Amino acid sequence: MLALASARALLEHGLSGLALLDLPTALEKSDSEIVKLRQEFPDAKVLTYPCDVTDAQGMDAVAGLVRNQLGSVNILCCFAGMVNCVAAEDIAIEQWRRVIDVNTTGSWIAAQAFGRQMISSGRGGKIVLIASISGHKVNFPQPQIAYNVSKAAVLHMRSTLAAEWTRYGIRVNSISPGYMDTVLNEGENLEPWRQIWSERNPMGRMGSTQELTGPVVLLCSDIGGSYVNGADIVVDGGGLVF
Repeated sequence: MLALASARALLEHGLSGLALLDLPTALEKSDSEIVKLRQEFPDAKVLTYPCDVTDAQGMDAVAGLVRNQLGSVNILCCFAGMVNCVAAEDIAIEQWRRVIDVNTTGSWIAAQAFGRQMISSGRGGKIVLIASISGHKVNFPQPQIAYNVSKAAVLHMRSTLAAEWTRYGIRVNSISPGYMDTVLNEGENLEPWRQIWSERNPMGRMGSTQELTGPVVLLCSDIGGSYVNGADIVVDGGGLVF
């Protein structure tokens, strides 16, 4: 949901080519929304490619397909992520590795695959990594050590890539959403937590998918965000102040 909302915002601001990469099942679930994007933006090329962000060879192959279809890639937004809520003393190593593999290593695999293209093109680009307030501060009340650690690593990845790739004209930034009202945070079992998240926020509510689009457009802009590099924009309604 966050990725589709941001994709729409970028198209509204003149993006002419867009490639949506996700697991096959996720693309199928989003098919109606993707069809709407194609109908509403007929002059833009909207492509979809199934991929697994933990598969480096597969990501390289998809990156090549995207380049061949769009001509070049100068924006990458990494939205892929997963979470589990397990007490630190109980989490299995397989669960730990899976979260780190998707959230941290998956972001790196995508950044490297498309970053190489941006470097070889000589035209630079913009990379936006999706971190989380969980990378800044421990969550409450849910236990999710693997997620927290994975997102803290994404924040440092942003800084490191910004330092290394600026010389190629590539700006690397991140966005740290707070508790957003998406499918990941839905369900009756999460209702007590949703109430706590809202009560502990100065704005008294969770965020909407649309409220992430402004920072995405800014960081992907050639003009408005041209001097923003190595930065993290927190979009959490002020949650981190408490």
